[in-house]
Order: sequence, then C-alpha cells, then structure tokens
Amino acid sequence: MSELRQNIVYKEWVIIAKERAKRPHDFIDNSPKLVSDKEYDENCPFCPGNEDKFPNTEVWRLDDGKGGWLVKSIFNKYPALSPDVEYKWQEEGIFRTISGYGVHEVLIETPIHNVHPALMKVEDVAKIIYSYKQRVIEILKMNDIEYVVVFRNHGYKAGASLVHPHSQILALPIIPRDVKVRVEEAFKYFSDHGVCVFCKMLSDELKVGERIIHESEHFVSFVLFAASSPFHSWILPKKHSSRFTDITDEEVDDLSKHLKVVLAKLYKGISNPDYNYIVRTSPFSYGKNKFFHWYITIVPRLTRSAGFELGSGMFINPSIPEEDAKFLRSVDISDL
Repeated sequence: MSELRQNIVYKEWVIIAKERAKRPHDFIDNSPKLVSDKEYDENCPFCPGNEDKFPNTEVWRLDDGKGGWLVKSIFNKYPALSPDVEYKWQEEGIFRTISGYGVHEVLIETPIHNVHPALMKVEDVAKIIYSYKQRVIEILKMNDIEYVVVFRNHGYKAGASLVHPHSQILALPIIPRDVKVRVEEAFKYFSDHGVCVFCKMLSDELKVGERIIHESEHFVSFVLFAASSPFHSWILPKKHSSRFTDITDEEVDDLSKHLKVVLAKLYKGISNPDYNYIVRTSPFSYGKNKFFHWYITIVPRLTRSAGFELGSGMFINPSIPEEDAKFLRSVDISDL
C-alpha cells in the first residue's frame, strides 16, 4: 500500500506510491545529455583563452601559479540581480517591491570544458567547495544582503544550458519565504525538544541505516525518509554547524571526497542524470545557532510535477527511498 510520510524537519508530507513504485534501475536516465567530447571549445564563454570573444567581468579567481586559474567567478551575463542597483524598498497599498539589488555570479569550476564532478580529482572538487566558502564570506560583507544561495544545475532538465562545469551564486536582499519557513520549523523543534532537529534526524538515520548512502569522517549522506522524488538525498555534517561558511579545511577535504562519491554513484548507477544540488545554510542574520544545521541537498530530475503537486503542494514519489539507498550503496565506483 502507498503511504504518506512526513519530513520531520519541515513538516512536509509526501506520498510514497509503493503500489506503483519503480525499481531503482528503472530510473536510468536515457534522455539526451548536455555533454561534449572536447576538453576545450572555442565557442564556450567559460573556456580559458576565449575571454576576448566573450568578455565578462571576473570577480574572483583561484590562481594556478602559472598565470592561469583553477576556479574563477564572474558576473552572470544575464543577471537576475545586480550590485550596481541601489537598494530601494517601495510599498503602496498591497503593492510591495524591492529594487533588483543583489549578486548573481557564475562560478566556473575548472578550465576543462567537459569534465563531470563525478569524474574530477578529489582535490579539484575541494577547490570548488573552498571557492564557494570564500565567495559567500565576501558577498556577505555587502550592505543589505540577507541570504546567499549556492547551487549547481546539471543537465537540461535541471536548467543548465552550457556544458562547461559551473555553479551559480545568488545573493538576495531578503530571506526567501521557503528558507524562513525551514528555519522557523527548525527553531520550533528546538524550542519543544531542546535539540537540533537535523541532529536528531541524522542520529536516527544512522541507527536505522537503511537509507544511508555513504558515511565519511565528517559527513553522512542519505536518501530522505520522506523523499519527494527518486534518490532525493541530503549530505549533513556530523558535527552541528548552522552556517556553511564555518566549514573547516579538514571538512572541506572530507566533503569533496563525499560529494564525489555520491555524484559518482548517481553518474554510474542511473546514467548521469540531470540534477540540482543546493547548499542550504542558516541566514547570516541568525548568526551561529543551535537549531539550524547546514546541508547539501541533491535532487536528480527524474520525474515531473503535475496537477496534484501544483494543487496540493505535496509530491508523489514513485520510488521507495530504502530501495533507492540500497541501490546506490551497491554501485561500484572504483573504476571512476
């Protein structure tokens, strides 16, 4: 029988459609991929040497010591928000607006045009995570910035349009409603139980073990008990920490290995699916706190929302989280 499951962190319900659930290997993604066989593409705006063809404003770089770069961040050519706009709040009756002030950067993860994070060297993944941290720290020094979102779109269905490996960083002059609700629910749980709900979730998942994907020295990844879609997973630090920017160098190294493992298992197990991953962190204004716990969420784009999801705000998951996790654990990535 199908069952409704609740994500205890956010109080969100999902339907696990057990009676019509597909087996994990049925989700192997054979859709067209956003890939290339070139390490350099003369038509790519992110490839080194193309700066004159595709001018962009470089914001930050991690040098290679030879005059080049290993990771660099540029302003998005078509930004959703801009730091050149004056912050201005306007309200008249029910009509409320804020000027399009903020930051929209593209973080180019590597000079190599066609490498996938699942196939990168661990030290190169570490450079990406280190770069996330440095950019967020710097952006948060700006006036009127309330929240910074770091995310990666991989593949057409995840919203990517360019092959070259890149992430995006968006800084907002507000705390989005979705983020605020998550933080408030975490605060309520802490107020009622005296413990971080994420820490509780992590402890219980480790005890049960059946949804764990991978455990390393500092991090644990698992498919959510109330996963809203197939293989929907989180990576959580074992040690309570509310802000991503507090990650240590040792944790960066461990997270780079851990993230590569999870992405490699998806890459090999279900044939390089389109996915999004997002770094979710406590808003800066909340400071270090005991109730929120930063994490990375990974969402393979294997299903589509339809009328029920739009009408109810709930999701129907046509897979069983325990079987998804078991499948990923079984994927051998020793050859990657």
